[in-house]
Amino acid sequence: MEMLSKNKALIADIVLLGVAMIWGVGFVATKNALDDIAPLYLIALRFWIAFFILVVIFVKKLKYITLLDIKGGVIVGIFLYMGFATQTIGMQFTSVGKSAFLTGTNVVMVPFLYWMLFKEKPDKFSIIAAVICFIGITILTLDESVNSIGLGDSLTLLCALFFACHIISIGFYVKKIDMSILTVIQFLVVAILSTVTAVFYEKIPYNISVNSWLSILFLGVFGTCMAFFLQTVAQKYTYSTHVAIILSMESVFGIIFSMMFLKENFSIRMFLGCIAILFAIITAETRWEFIWNKTGSNVDASLE
Repeated sequence: MEMLSKNKALIADIVLLGVAMIWGVGFVATKNALDDIAPLYLIALRFWIAFFILVVIFVKKLKYITLLDIKGGVIVGIFLYMGFATQTIGMQFTSVGKSAFLTGTNVVMVPFLYWMLFKEKPDKFSIIAAVICFIGITILTLDESVNSIGLGDSLTLLCALFFACHIISIGFYVKKIDMSILTVIQFLVVAILSTVTAVFYEKIPYNISVNSWLSILFLGVFGTCMAFFLQTVAQKYTYSTHVAIILSMESVFGIIFSMMFLKENFSIRMFLGCIAILFAIITAETRWEFIWNKTGSNVDASLE
């Protein structure tokens, strides 16, 4: 039974790595789509597409929605919307490098928020891995211009907090709510909130190119519908701290795909950042037990 549980956790982590890869491609798709459409309308379109796809797939299950389902979906959806909204608005007042760096701080926030909310102290390997991962993201995105905190920086820090809360709230509700229903409701919440705010703050896009529509469809079908549903399912079989660390690989894949499709350069600094994040993932996933076992040492049972 223990081996089966470990196998499920491993499969869940692999699925999350696939989610990070999809979101890495999403950087390229988003850049293309933003040529013709404002950020909040882009968020609205991708989540409406994802919502209607899942409604068609899970229409039978939706007949049995409970108040708990609605409550959980709304809470998770609000966190997800606030994460996207504050990140998008914040990027108007700060650089992309700063935004990526500050958003990445959710990796460090998750284990401590989890500890504060549920009184479950994270093991030392999760904390060490989160710190190493944070350092890796810093190396990937930090530049000489990051020397102050302004309005955009503050909003992006809020974005990181909301994304951390989203990860934790999913981890809490997937144990109580059907995963498909939870995903459908949170998508609807984000779609409605982003549409309403877009109407008030952005101009309606009328001329969207075929290339941008293809990018929007990719973001809606794969970057939102598939990716977030897989994240929700996978979180039922792994730890919230692992989720934050593995999903941070989005930064690594984003750089890789930006080089492939946007012809961006890959520096030594970026390489070191990728190595640091990989080291963090190995630390969180294995706790370096293969080394301890070889030396005849045992990992503290309290960490298992």
